[in-house]
Amino acid sequence: MKRLNTELDTIESGIENPLFIAEKGIKLVKTVLSEVRTEVLSQGFQSQVDEINFFKNIKPYIYSKLVYYAKLFNLESKRPRGSRKTQVKYFNSHIDKLQTFFNENLDFYHYYRRGATSFDKHYFLRSEADIRLFPENFHFFEDEKFSTSHDNTVATILAYDLLIIHLKREIDKLENNRNHFGESMLHKRTRLTWTAHKIYLIELIYALHSTDAINNGTADIKDIAYFVERIFRIDLGDYYRAFLEIRMRKNGRTKFLDILKEELIKRMDETDN
Repeated sequence: MKRLNTELDTIESGIENPLFIAEKGIKLVKTVLSEVRTEVLSQGFQSQVDEINFFKNIKPYIYSKLVYYAKLFNLESKRPRGSRKTQVKYFNSHIDKLQTFFNENLDFYHYYRRGATSFDKHYFLRSEADIRLFPENFHFFEDEKFSTSHDNTVATILAYDLLIIHLKREIDKLENNRNHFGESMLHKRTRLTWTAHKIYLIELIYALHSTDAINNGTADIKDIAYFVERIFRIDLGDYYRAFLEIRMRKNGRTKFLDILKEELIKRMDETDN
């Protein structure tokens, strides 16, 4: 995945046209996915734990990029060239369509987002794929050796999250043309800039989301991230990928939270003395 992320970052930083980005992204991800499939079919997995991890985290992440770029190309190629109001309406209608998918898969969405594992064997093992249990997820029969009942659903969740972020940013650009003065005054008044590592901020966002500290737990991670980006004038990039890297840390998975706790305790001790 490191190679994929590096090459995708190069594509997205070197090209401004989203259609060109999507085209190159699709080509790259298809190549990587094909290579990974060949490797999985030839080497297999050492344990069920490894297989579950692959089909719950690794394959969906790669495949989500393919879904994202394919949808992005379709969305941008049909983007109206009319007024700002027309374009905002177009983007909002697509957000509603994407949100419908989340609503239709709400139980699994919550299962995945809260990091549950109780049904992982049914969702992410190839041997457990049963169309009688999941009649709508029949895609795994098209490639039984490289699919489970829900790896595609996870990929779609990740892809649609990225698309919603893209759509909201485009809406923000269009509306900021009209509200530029108010936005600039807000930034001038606050002047808050995140100066620590970006991944620390992502860790903090996920911690806030995990504790239901915002809107009694009803705020989605992408909404919190979007708001934080605007406050600190920072582009968090692919924070889902960053969170995966945080989860895969061998030591100190909550590195920034540990630092916060340590520094706060130190400050209180110094104040007491």
